[in-house]
Amino acid sequence: MKILRFGICLPLLVCLFLSILILGNVWADEFKNLPVKGMVTMIDLGAKKCIPCKMMAPIMEKMERKYENKAAVVFIDVWEHREQAARFRVRAIPTQIFFNAVGEEVYRHVGFLAEKDIVSQLENMGVK
Repeated sequence: MKILRFGICLPLLVCLFLSILILGNVWADEFKNLPVKGMVTMIDLGAKKCIPCKMMAPIMEKMERKYENKAAVVFIDVWEHREQAARFRVRAIPTQIFFNAVGEEVYRHVGFLAEKDIVSQLENMGVK
């Protein structure tokens, strides 16, 4: 009986492990082109359930629409994609990072960032 249970569980564990590896790679691939080369990029690293992040969500949606095809505005939920928090050296959320068109970090802010401050930073970087 114990052999049977182990025999059934082992294939399930192998499938689960392989699924995690495959999905982990898909999620990592989703962000591999960030920052966007040839375009100013703003990345907001936060979480959907964090209060200041929730306050920024409508602002980020507005910025995405306003700067479409002018700048890349991206939100990453670091609770769902923890590897991105490590990649971008996030210590607290929300964190906003602005990259120039070459992909170099130009400005970093931790905490809630008002719409006027986002617009000001993007304009300082040449985005109209």
